[in-house]
Amino acid sequence: MDEVLSITYDDVAQASEAFASERANVVAKNAVTSQGVRAVARVPEQAALSTGTFDIEVKQGARADQQRSGRCWMFASLNTFRIQAMRRFNLKDFEFSGVYPLFWDKLEKSNWFLENVIDTLDEPLDGRLVQFLLADPVSDGGQWDMFRALVKKYGVVPKEAMPETACSKNTGDLNAFLVRFLRKSASELRRAHDAGSSLRDLRAYKKDMMEDVYRLLAICLGEPPAVFDVRLRDKDDNLVLSGTYTPREFYDEAVGLNLDDYVSLISAPTADKPFNRTYTVARLGNVVEAGGVRYLNLTPKELKDAAVAQLRDDLPVWFGCDVDQSYLQSDGIMDLRALDIDGLFGLDVFSGFDKAARLDYGESMMTHAMVFEGVNFDASGATTLWKVENSWGKDRAKDGFDSLTNEWFDEYVYQVVVDKKYLTPEQREMFETIEPIVLEPWDPMGSLA
Repeated sequence: MDEVLSITYDDVAQASEAFASERANVVAKNAVTSQGVRAVARVPEQAALSTGTFDIEVKQGARADQQRSGRCWMFASLNTFRIQAMRRFNLKDFEFSGVYPLFWDKLEKSNWFLENVIDTLDEPLDGRLVQFLLADPVSDGGQWDMFRALVKKYGVVPKEAMPETACSKNTGDLNAFLVRFLRKSASELRRAHDAGSSLRDLRAYKKDMMEDVYRLLAICLGEPPAVFDVRLRDKDDNLVLSGTYTPREFYDEAVGLNLDDYVSLISAPTADKPFNRTYTVARLGNVVEAGGVRYLNLTPKELKDAAVAQLRDDLPVWFGCDVDQSYLQSDGIMDLRALDIDGLFGLDVFSGFDKAARLDYGESMMTHAMVFEGVNFDASGATTLWKVENSWGKDRAKDGFDSLTNEWFDEYVYQVVVDKKYLTPEQREMFETIEPIVLEPWDPMGSLA
């Protein structure tokens, strides 16, 4: 064998000698093996940037906790709804159920998946498209447009009307067994197709499968209420809302936002996604009749401008990001200089790898959704630091809040959702009139928070 292709004993010896000759390597090894990479790479001066004081700040209730589930996009959405209910009824605190939309999302995603299976029956089983569909049929994650579809169809309920269960707090087993059932169902549909079953027969089989999905979900999460009683008291203990509601009636009464007014702005600087164009992602969605997603691609500054405009009206802003990049969880700070990884390893791990390249080469994508609830400005009026409400409970960072620097926003915030009235007239026209470019299902802009 050509020794150039393989690692030789001499290569190992040379690398070991070079490693031992540098004092910094030995110090780094001793520290990291004892404390871990992030603890040793933490830059205390940058950690100190985290603050609880902001020039513009939206005040809400207590922190919610998605626990061991991937429901961040749901919790972030419900956190933007919650302030409407609290203000309407002068409530000290309030929380919507995070189990209720989880149930319907799993049901709708299962139907969406099986419809995609039926639509790709003539595609090769080992082809990229079918294998992509089979890889993760009903993950916990999602997009704003998908949440809007759920609320328009099913409404919302208070936490008390559908409380957390063991399987909503930790969705691992629920997901594993549901995915196994769906993959088995996909194999049955493809076998039936190969045996000559008609499309009508296949959809009849699918109806039976969906009844089984409902059973599995109800066992794990409980059945969602068709109607429920509500009694809300305000800060002064006055009864301000009482009665029996359907979930859709309760949304109208407690929230009442026109969900179609809210639009998704993304910032992806890759060569295949020119700015000032709209995009959708093939086969991404949950509620079949609602369709998929729609984005307008803008610069980071334009996303910031729209977010600030909504915050100035004392309204929170849903956003999606790559949360784990340069993030000190215990300090609650997302900052490009929070971790000196390159200095620790003596390697260019972070430098020379820009936002577009990270997206193109699979290093970054949207992984988490949270809510902007505040922002600071410098003397010239430019944004410097953002207040972030997370959904990981109150016992971390600063009472469950994080801070996010302006430079981190540029690199790792990929999406914000705002009322379209905060767009410029040109942006609004682009969003509403330009036919979207269809991205492949595996495009990074198809990743789920």
